[in-house]
Amino acid sequence: MESVRDPAQPALTDGLGRRITYLRLSVTDRCDLRCRYCMAEHMSFMPRAAILSLEEMALLADRFVARGIRKIRLTGGEPLVRRGLEGLAKSIGRHIETGALDELTLTTNGTRLDEMAAPLFDAGVRRINVSLDSRDPERFRYITRFGDIQKVFAGLKAARAAGFAIKINMVALKDFNDDEIEPMLRWCSDEGFDLSLIETMPLGAIDEDRVDRFLPLTRVQEDLRERFTLRPLDFTTGGPARYWQVEELGVRMGLISPLTRNFCDGCNRIRLTVSGRLYMCLGHDDRVDLKTALRERGIDAVDPLIDEALRLKPARHDFHIDRRDAAPAVERHMSVTGG
Repeated sequence: MESVRDPAQPALTDGLGRRITYLRLSVTDRCDLRCRYCMAEHMSFMPRAAILSLEEMALLADRFVARGIRKIRLTGGEPLVRRGLEGLAKSIGRHIETGALDELTLTTNGTRLDEMAAPLFDAGVRRINVSLDSRDPERFRYITRFGDIQKVFAGLKAARAAGFAIKINMVALKDFNDDEIEPMLRWCSDEGFDLSLIETMPLGAIDEDRVDRFLPLTRVQEDLRERFTLRPLDFTTGGPARYWQVEELGVRMGLISPLTRNFCDGCNRIRLTVSGRLYMCLGHDDRVDLKTALRERGIDAVDPLIDEALRLKPARHDFHIDRRDAAPAVERHMSVTGG
């Protein structure tokens, strides 16, 4: 179908000539879990007045699609804790029917998928990422502080029944779940899921030392090569993962390695937070405030700010994990920006 991108508006291109086609839209900073590498145990969340309404999110999403965004991912926090999410998904999903948007996707911890899978599929979501760092119930409870893994398994079952393509996101943590990486690959192969391994990122102050848990994915890849044939793939989902086919298992594996193998040269992403701030990079604090512009001057006022944001987009993030400088790269937690 013919795209409805507004030809009167310039396409989204940053100051380095990178075409921006991917918007990660955070619908909430809240989460029903407290994963140790992501959040402190006791978090303060934004009051309702400080966050965008779902109607405002839909309006901003429309404008980004008109400017050439081709993929939108709904994130959080945990997006499924936001009431009315399926209505927002349906509003955005209508752009897929017109051809203006290629894909609407979602990242979730899976605890509420059991009840939400069918409505989200009906709204136009076809692919989901489910964060799952361990399949062991006690480890899962420890890493999430109080999570029930059976809820995640029920959610995955419902998502598969609804017809979703499913990818498991696993943060690789040294001396915690590194012994589960190969079993997770085998399980994903049996279940028909893809698997992405992710290096822990220095975002926000947490209660533990990230340096102790940092596991370079270059090392993981070397270990896996001793037992499996890893064939590089041209496949992409539009995000930062580099994909490999694990030949002996018939499973596709993505590696997201912001620290050991920087992926910034081809960055096509921007992030809109639940508070209406547009961040150009997960690892920088530069942002523009779309919420204030939208509420005070209307939707047309956001375009100059989007253009300003593109000029500010940095060449690369400043992530590092170094015991000599243990401070996080940015003060905000991942749940604030959107995972």
